[in-house]
Amino acid sequence: MNARIARLVRLVLFATVAGTGLLGIVAAPFVGPVQAQSVADGQGAVSIVRARGVVNPTLADYVSRSIDRAEQDRAQAVVIELDTPGGLDSSMRQIIQRILASTVPVIVYVSPPGARAGSAGVYIAYSAHVAAMAPNTNIGSATPVAMGEDGEKQMSPEMRAKVTNDATAYIRSLAEQRGRNADWAERAVREGANITAQEALNFGVVDVVATDVNDLLRQVDGRTVATRSGSVALQTANAPVQRVEMDAVDAFLHAISDPTIAYILLSLGTMGLFFELSSPGSLFPGTIGGICLLLGFYALGTLPVNWAGLLLMAFALLLFVVDVFAPTHGILTVGGLVSFLLGSLLLFNVPEAAPWLSLSLWTILGVTGVMGAFFLLVARLVARSLREKPAVGREALIGKVGRARTPLSPEGMVWVEGALWNATIEGEAVAAGARVEVVAIDGLHLRVRPALVDHPLESEEPVLSSGAVRTSAQ
Repeated sequence: MNARIARLVRLVLFATVAGTGLLGIVAAPFVGPVQAQSVADGQGAVSIVRARGVVNPTLADYVSRSIDRAEQDRAQAVVIELDTPGGLDSSMRQIIQRILASTVPVIVYVSPPGARAGSAGVYIAYSAHVAAMAPNTNIGSATPVAMGEDGEKQMSPEMRAKVTNDATAYIRSLAEQRGRNADWAERAVREGANITAQEALNFGVVDVVATDVNDLLRQVDGRTVATRSGSVALQTANAPVQRVEMDAVDAFLHAISDPTIAYILLSLGTMGLFFELSSPGSLFPGTIGGICLLLGFYALGTLPVNWAGLLLMAFALLLFVVDVFAPTHGILTVGGLVSFLLGSLLLFNVPEAAPWLSLSLWTILGVTGVMGAFFLLVARLVARSLREKPAVGREALIGKVGRARTPLSPEGMVWVEGALWNATIEGEAVAAGARVEVVAIDGLHLRVRPALVDHPLESEEPVLSSGAVRTSAQ
């Protein structure tokens, strides 16, 4: 592979490293010092858990482990700072089940100002022992996402009724258990109702509106809540506060679970794998591509995916690879780009995918354009390298010019590249000393033709003092 391809690979790898750095920046708000604390250190403290972003398996595991740790430390309470547009039903139910089974009071606090508890966040807030919101936050829009505009087209009336009734019964059961407004909860499911923090307090949806965590702990101090182990009186006004942060691995996995990041990882992995297949032995691009693909597949495992879209993207990779080695003049590459574009459009086009679990058209067009330029450039450079004349080996003799040592009529001996070769002339016979050009090689036998007068000699015959002639062994 020539130098230009190597430079191209370095550029792609740089982009991959830069993308990984951006992921680190995205994950930075979640990452904090993770230090093990003894039971005595955590006893009587209030654990602060920050749950932001899409509700997915990584976030659900983090919340569940945080509550486990609070129970082990005999914490006074757990405060979940919630800011989410929603998420997967299975992950939401995992969090709710852990809250309902908790022996430590769990306070769900929609914060900071500007945050929201949408979709799955409404159910989580309703399941809490104490529900609170910061000013300038909102809660609502708990309609099952399969009931959106796309879902309406893909679900029968009977199925829509089943999904709605299931969600309504679930949130009403949570509301009745916690003594909150069950009628508004049903409206949030059936009508997608959404209200502000103060309205939520007035309607009995939440228990407290607090400006910050300290204000929240002062307001809930003295309240009695029913936990799995019995009634507990909160003593939070002067309780120490400890934050339980995601570790770096969970923060990274949670960050890449964003649909756009998952899509970009898949694209980078496809490019790395394509380069490895088109230039075996490169190793580094294939390794980076494999890592990106595995991370992308992990992210897709936490998101609702249309498998037809994923298969179209895989078929696009197959077309790209075949086009490198087949003389199709780029037709398969164009077909691959069309397949990749269609797969991108379908990738998250499923009934359970909410609007925020989708790719923007500009992202799809941008990534498709970059991939198209990459594949076309690499395919062109690979094709050019395949057409280049070999620099070493017997094939490198083709096109070389030497001299006939004996008359060629049609067979004789020629001197080419410092060695004597048996040769057969194509066309008219030539005399000894005539210049000939190698046109083919058959084992240790050359086929030559008369060279043009202005064609330069590749090498001159050396003078041998013994008068002996060296013959080619290969």
